[in-house]
Amino acid sequence: MKKMKYINIAKVLLLSCSLAILPACDDFLDEEPQSEVSPEKYLLNESQLEAYVNKYYADYDNWKSDSDDKGGMIPSFWGSENGSTYKDDNATDNQQGTNGRYLKDTWTVAQSGGKWNFTNINALNYYLQTVVPRLENGELTGTESNLKHLVGEGYFLRALEYFFRLQRLGDFPIVKTVLPDEQEALTEASKRSPRNEVARFILSDLDQAISLMNNNVKKTRLSKNAALLLKSRVALFEATWEKYHAGTALVPNGTGWPGAGKDYNAGYQFPSGSIEKEIEFFLTEAMSAASQVADAVQLTENNQIIRDQASKGKNPYYDMFASHDPSGYSEVIMYRGYDLSLNNSHHFNHYLYSGGNTGYTHQFEQVFLMENGLPVYAAGSGYAGDDYITDTKIDRDWRWRLFMKAPKEAKAVDNIATVEYFPEAPRLYVSDAKNATSTGYIQGKGYSLDYNDQLLGKDQTAFVVYRASEAYLNYIEASYLKNGNIDATADKYWKALRARAGVDTDYQKTINATDMSKEALNAWDAYSHGALVDATLYNIRRERRCEFIGEGFRYMDLIRWRALDQLNGYQLEGAKIFGPMKSIFGDNLKYDQADEKNNNVSSPSLSDYLRPNQVTSTNQYYNGLYFYEAHYLDPIAVQHFMITSPDGSTVSQSPIYQNPGWPITAGATCE
Repeated sequence: MKKMKYINIAKVLLLSCSLAILPACDDFLDEEPQSEVSPEKYLLNESQLEAYVNKYYADYDNWKSDSDDKGGMIPSFWGSENGSTYKDDNATDNQQGTNGRYLKDTWTVAQSGGKWNFTNINALNYYLQTVVPRLENGELTGTESNLKHLVGEGYFLRALEYFFRLQRLGDFPIVKTVLPDEQEALTEASKRSPRNEVARFILSDLDQAISLMNNNVKKTRLSKNAALLLKSRVALFEATWEKYHAGTALVPNGTGWPGAGKDYNAGYQFPSGSIEKEIEFFLTEAMSAASQVADAVQLTENNQIIRDQASKGKNPYYDMFASHDPSGYSEVIMYRGYDLSLNNSHHFNHYLYSGGNTGYTHQFEQVFLMENGLPVYAAGSGYAGDDYITDTKIDRDWRWRLFMKAPKEAKAVDNIATVEYFPEAPRLYVSDAKNATSTGYIQGKGYSLDYNDQLLGKDQTAFVVYRASEAYLNYIEASYLKNGNIDATADKYWKALRARAGVDTDYQKTINATDMSKEALNAWDAYSHGALVDATLYNIRRERRCEFIGEGFRYMDLIRWRALDQLNGYQLEGAKIFGPMKSIFGDNLKYDQADEKNNNVSSPSLSDYLRPNQVTSTNQYYNGLYFYEAHYLDPIAVQHFMITSPDGSTVSQSPIYQNPGWPITAGATCE
């Protein structure tokens, strides 16, 4: 048999398709170097299949790849480009942080690398093209249901990888097999498929996964319900992207869509006939997949207990995110477990101990409803104000009460001799990673009250990867967009979510009291494509925003809703430090200093609320956050155009086209 030259494939197919065989069982590794493994000797039994897919369960710190791109890795505490999924909401209206997406001059076209990467895709293609025929022909050894499940995991993982590319790059090549080491074939494979067809391909992979996988597995593994949930997420993402970006260069056939400039996409026709029908197709798929999960899985109870001593009962809803083993909660579909005895831990709680140098924004605090279902500004709401951080929790949505850590609340109650509390004056005037909060509103989802978990490298708190509440939310949004009303199923789901949050279940009461001009001050998603949305849709988005507090969904939602167009010098704010609360800080707040480098908080002349990006004028975000249409997608690095051009240098001859608004010039900013 002639072996494929995997290294050469990597050089041609965008420098990223090396197909080093992934880890197998120990006995097999002793027999032959992985790079020399032939398909005839590998992937023949259950243990080998499991070993292959297990690499994709690796946590961020242990991830091995031929590039810095982590792709569609299963999320974890440390599984993201921001260092932690719990920090993925930074630099949105939910959490303070900074990101080059809000600056034109710092996000530039790279010479090489980037998200145009096929390493994981090629490896998963190898897996699937090898094991699927063997499964169909009965050539695999092991329990049939387990073998089917492991093959299904391969489809799931490829779908997850492609979904990552879809979010970051939009149109993308659909490659289903390992390619021969031939320039012509590899160049042909570099042609970008329209984004809606990429999304359809992802759904087809997930349909395969759903048909093969089951739910009779440990919740530390992927499952059929996880595949259904991801399917609803992908379908809703694509439906709303196409709806809110319609007519622009960011969707097929929109004005300036660069795909039209290539012969292979010229005169493109949507599979369903039009973009409107394409949107309807994806909404229908989202509703179907979401309802299958939501109807089968109940929400975890919120008993409205906030623990302040070891003897006090636990709150299942809080503990679902802060326990070592959340497998007993029906809502949890999949989680990552950690075990010190296996040298497997993290240090999330160590860095969140006093704030993790991040924090929820004043804008986020303002969107949470009162228990009576009214917005904070509505007459009769009973809002106690925000002069003190603790006041913001009075009679409030329990998601804010549980998952935001206020001064004087318990910091550790288990495995500690004396209960420890958060300080009365939040340390928003310091900047170290462990001891600071950048806003005063300390992030609390996933925060363990066990002191042992707060020791460096000793944290065994599990990370919830997929949970059923997302299915509830996906259905509500998709059904409203498709049908223009809240149907009986959406009504049931919405009331269940609000009941668990301790909020009046009459969502129409909230809708009637919603003033979109006021909501627009604090919610970027009050807008889509620069226009205010209707109050019902906004409150569906509000529900999602509050339910996913701290879970890293916000940016994904904002880009699919095209909710960033209106940003024009937007200032994120923290707690109201220049009201009555100022007295508790003593002399610790430094502002308006002769040498501004000595400032540690923003000036009260700017706002009564802390403005973390305006402490000094040298902060590159001092003038606020701006957004540019090109930043909805990543640019493709120059080298990928060069290596797919006939002469290896003329980028205009490449079958690849650049994303809208980005030039094909290394170091250039968006246009």
